[in-house]
Parts: sequence; C-alpha cells; structure tokens
Amino acid sequence: MKRVLLTGAGGGIGKRMRRELSGAYPILRVSDLTDLGPAADGEEIVVGDICDPGDRARMVDGVDGIIHLGGLSVENPWEDILRVNIDGTYRLYEAAFEAGVKRIVFASSNHAVGFYPRGHMLDGTERPRPDCRYGLSKVFGEGLSQYFADNYGIGILSVRIGWCFAKPETQRQLGCWVSIGDLTRLCRLGLEIPELHHEIVYGVSDNSRTWWDNSTARRLGFTPQDTADVWIPEVDASDVPEPGNEVALGVQGGPFASTEYQGDPGRVVPAKR
Repeated sequence: MKRVLLTGAGGGIGKRMRRELSGAYPILRVSDLTDLGPAADGEEIVVGDICDPGDRARMVDGVDGIIHLGGLSVENPWEDILRVNIDGTYRLYEAAFEAGVKRIVFASSNHAVGFYPRGHMLDGTERPRPDCRYGLSKVFGEGLSQYFADNYGIGILSVRIGWCFAKPETQRQLGCWVSIGDLTRLCRLGLEIPELHHEIVYGVSDNSRTWWDNSTARRLGFTPQDTADVWIPEVDASDVPEPGNEVALGVQGGPFASTEYQGDPGRVVPAKR
C-alpha cells in the first residue's frame, strides 16, 4: 500500500498508533478534528470532520487503505452517537468506495459484546450484546463492514479493541489489555494480507486471563508479542477495588455496562453457585 489514512489520529489510541506507523507506508495520511501538529516525514495531514462531505473527500482521495479510529470513543447522547459513529462511519465507507479504497480496518470495541458475563469465552462469531449506546454503534459498524465487503468488495477487518493503555490495573484489564504495538500489528495485518473479505477479531495481547479466543486473528497471521501477565502479581496484590457495581463487576464491559443499567442484575450476571 502506498497511501494509508489513519482517522482519529488525535485521539488516545490514534496519537500512539501514528507513531507506531511512522515509516510503515510510503505515505501516512492522518486526520482528526483537532490540530495534529506538523507533518512528519512521509506524512500528510487533513484536519477535518468525517461528517462533512468536503472533508471526507479530502481524507480518502488517493488512499489505498484506511484505519478508521475516528469517532466518539465513550458513551454519549444518542444524537451525537448517531451523527458521528453511525452516519459518519457510513458516509466515510461510502466515500471510500467511491474513491477506490480496497481495504478498511474498523475500530470496533469490546463494548459491542460487553454484556456477556466474565469468563464466557468469545471468538467473534457470537451474537452482539452491546453494553451502551457507544457499543451499539460498534455493532452497527461491524454490520456495515459486512455489507460493504459483500456488496462492494472492500476487504474489511473489524477489530474489537480491548483496554489499550500503558498497563492493566484491574482484574478486568488483565483479560482485555492490548499493547499499542500489538494493536498496530493487527491493524497492519488487516491492510496487508493478500485475501480478506470481512472478519471480526479481538484487539487483545497474549493474556492468559482473557475471555477471548482470538484464533481467527491468529489464522490470519496475527502473533501478539506482548502480554498483560507481567502485571498479574502487581494487580493481584493491589487493594484498590475495581470500580463499579454488581453489573460492572460481572460482565465483560465493566463500568460501561453499569452506568445506566436498570433493574435486576440477574439479567446479565449469572447467579453464583
């Protein structure tokens, strides 16, 4: 690939992935709503909004592949989720097809399946169980990716990203942590493997306490190089309680799942035996 677009390059993951992708492709085009600073060698910068037709056209013009991190990354009012994560993503895919883009990596989220109980092993073939409006928008994005793969022939990898911060600090994070290096390697795989229709994989490192069977990613060629296991002694010894109520502590989505939860926790948290 000659030119790759990284949307959301000003976000928490985007800033770090931008550095990881430096030199990986002849041209890295980075975009966001915010100031992205000066362009590094081999970079192009587009400051703009995926919801704006003119900005979208500038983002995708001449691009071979897209890593789509852009959008709202936490819970928000429905109107904002609808405008940015749902309609904005659809419009970006539409513009990508019109521009001849052949590959897209979609930043989905573990919150697309966040209401599954902890300990329930998932492999990407399970039905969605979004834990919030944000997670619901990621379910839409995965469906959109399937549609554009089937109908328009774009190869798309949907990555359900876990906890991508410096290190895990809770039991939940020990299971879903992913290093920025591993996440970048997985995204590059989605752009570079010879054959791809649409696959859903998990953005997770090689963690022994994970709830995710990432055999699909491994079949595609992903070999994680990092692990949360090095922090197990530290987290196990910590007396800092994990945040959240019974729902947050019982399901994979954690606090995202409990913020607006109504009613009986037994609907989503299995009874202890």
